[in-house]
Amino acid sequence: MTDTNYPSASPTPQSQPPKSRFNKNIIIGFLAAGLLGTWGYLLYDKNKSGEKITLQQTQINSLDSAKTDIQQEFDNALARLDSVTGSNNNLQGQLTDRQKEIDAKKAEIRKILNDKNATQGQLTKAKTMIADLNAKIGGLEAEVARLSGENQELLTVNTNLKEEKTNLETNLATSKSEKEELAKTVDVASTFSASNIQIVPINEKKNGKETNTTTAKRVDKLLVSFDVENRIAKSGPADMYLIVTSPDGKIISQTGNVLNTRTDGDKTFTAKIPLNYEQGTRKSVQFPIQQNDFATGNYKIEIYHNGFKIGEGVRNLKKGGLFS
Repeated sequence: MTDTNYPSASPTPQSQPPKSRFNKNIIIGFLAAGLLGTWGYLLYDKNKSGEKITLQQTQINSLDSAKTDIQQEFDNALARLDSVTGSNNNLQGQLTDRQKEIDAKKAEIRKILNDKNATQGQLTKAKTMIADLNAKIGGLEAEVARLSGENQELLTVNTNLKEEKTNLETNLATSKSEKEELAKTVDVASTFSASNIQIVPINEKKNGKETNTTTAKRVDKLLVSFDVENRIAKSGPADMYLIVTSPDGKIISQTGNVLNTRTDGDKTFTAKIPLNYEQGTRKSVQFPIQQNDFATGNYKIEIYHNGFKIGEGVRNLKKGGLFS
């Protein structure tokens, strides 16, 4: 055996002991397990975060949906309110008393709905306020229905009153027409009748004595007399009209004497004779027709009352002889 001082060579990895290799594998395993654990935790945490985000998104979507529904309810309530108050002027006065309360509720509801971060509690409050607002609107709608019913009743009553008024006016018009017709009948019926008509030529002597004559040149006046009566005519003043037509066809008259007759139009009259009549009696009337000269021929006398001719007569005056 030979001894040397040279150190012996280090063993190669292939020649390492099994124990060292086992330790290394254990360390690698721990590291791998730690890495896998980290990855697992990260995956678990990510899943949890995703679930939380999903839940939050679901909650947000739920709030948005609830908010949209509440906004729609609020818009519908406002539309009802505008319809109720706008359709009935009487309610606008009644609404004034509640206007402050309604406006306050509307403002608070709008504030909640305009808040992007409104909570479920706030939305619930808004929903409750909208329900209260709808209740008040329902009361107004009931009031509108009541007033509409009353208006319909008033319209019916008014229509009936108009019909009654029309009928009354028709009846009054008929009555008035009948009354006027009756008045005309009475008026016509109250016209006097003339009888016992006489026309006497009178010659007035120097001594004042009067004698009858038929000679024209001796006549100083024509004395017209007649009787009038009527059972309907009321007592009171009445006017008789005489129209005297001379032989030449001219009416003896003063300028401006015009009588409006009912059957013969306007006629110039000779004299107007006023008298005071007593109902149911016969009244005698006399009136002298005077002028400077009376011509020979026929003198026609016409008597008018109430626009009607009630009598007439003729008197002939002769031409006198040499010694007449």
